[in-house]
Amino acid sequence: MPVVYTAITHAHSGLRWIVLILLIVAIARALSMRSSGTVYPGKDRWALFGLISVHIQLLLGLLLYLWLSPYGIAADVPEDAGQSVAKYYNWVHWWVMIIATVLITVGYSKAKRQAELNKGWKTVAKYYGAGLFLILAAIPWPFYPGLESVGLG
Repeated sequence: MPVVYTAITHAHSGLRWIVLILLIVAIARALSMRSSGTVYPGKDRWALFGLISVHIQLLLGLLLYLWLSPYGIAADVPEDAGQSVAKYYNWVHWWVMIIATVLITVGYSKAKRQAELNKGWKTVAKYYGAGLFLILAAIPWPFYPGLESVGLG
């Protein structure tokens, strides 16, 4: 099991950069197209790629959280330094990422229905921007207090 845990952890950690880049590209494209007055086509491939990458990331995170991680829901965390890490992953990271995924999914779905009204670009920019903000806030960066001591930042 340690090999699977390590592989999924590295995939989850590495995919975060792809997710961030795709979300930034989708937001930048939406803002650019909105300002140029281009009609929203109903489906935008960059918004779709961002949505797909966020969902793959969520599935990897669920796999880690529910079955593989020593800090996940099934973990028996000792009372020492692992408590703050377990609390972070069981509450902050988990719930904020779920909310961000829901926002991005709702934004994509809503934008598809707004193609005729040409509000799709604004909707993608707004919802993806809010989702990106939450994702950036919940990523375990190295400078987060309590996480650097166990090497998870």
